[in-house]
Amino acid sequence: MQIDAPYFELRLARSDADRRAAQRLRYEVFVEELGGDGALVDHDTRLEADRFDPFFDHLMLLDHRRPAEAQVVAVYRVMRLDGARAAGQFYSEDEYDITPLRASGRQLLELGRSCVHAEYRGGPAMMLMWNGLADYIAEHGIEVMFGVASFHGTDPQPLSAPLSLLHHRHLAPEDIRPKAKAPGAYPMDLIPAAELDRRSAVREIPALIKAYLRLGGFVGEGAFIDRPFNCIDVCLVMDVARISDSHRAIYQRAPAP
Repeated sequence: MQIDAPYFELRLARSDADRRAAQRLRYEVFVEELGGDGALVDHDTRLEADRFDPFFDHLMLLDHRRPAEAQVVAVYRVMRLDGARAAGQFYSEDEYDITPLRASGRQLLELGRSCVHAEYRGGPAMMLMWNGLADYIAEHGIEVMFGVASFHGTDPQPLSAPLSLLHHRHLAPEDIRPKAKAPGAYPMDLIPAAELDRRSAVREIPALIKAYLRLGGFVGEGAFIDRPFNCIDVCLVMDVARISDSHRAIYQRAPAP
C-alpha cells in the first residue's frame, strides 16, 4: 500500500534477516515487557521465535529514521491454509479446537504476534498495519480471520469481569466458534451477565482485543492459560462477510501522517 509519510515503509519480510528483525521487536515486547518465554526464545541474541515462524508471512512496519538494526517498529504475522498444511497445523490449534473453521471450506487466515514498539503506540502505526492487513486479505481472498490474543498474567480470577463480558456479549456463532482445549482451557462465564459492571469490564480488555470487537469480531468458547508465555489467551474470530461497511472502513481508512 502507499504510505504518505516518507520515512515509513510497510511490507512483508523478504529474507531471514527481515524475520530476525521482527523477532527482535517481539523479544522486546513479549519477553522483556510481558515476561514471556518459550522453547525457541534466544535470550543471548534477543530473538522471540517459535517453530511456526518459517510458515507465516511477516508484515512489518519500518521507520527509516531509526538505526538500520532497529527500524522495525510494528509486526504482525499471518498464515494461510497452505502455510498451515506445511507446518502440520495452525499455531492456534495447540490451544483451540478450530474444527468448525476447518470444516467451513472457507479461506482462512491466522493472525498472531501483533506488537508495536513502545514509542509508536497511540500513533498511526497500528492503523497502518491494519491497512496492510486489509490489502493482504483482499489479495488472497480471505474469508475468515482468527488467532489468539492475550491478557497479561496467568491468574484468571482478577480477569473475571472482562472474560465474562467477552463470553456473554461477543461469543462467536456456532458455525465459526473455536473451543479451548484441555489442559489449559478455563471457563469465561465467571460472572452472571446481570451482575457485570460492563463499563468497568470494558476498561480491562486489552486494546487489541477491543479493536477486533469494534470491527465486529467474536471470541471462541473458553480462555486458555498459557503459562510459558505468561498470559491468558482468547481466540478471536472475524468473518469478513459479517463485517459491516462502517466497520470495514475503520481498518481500510488511511490515517493522516
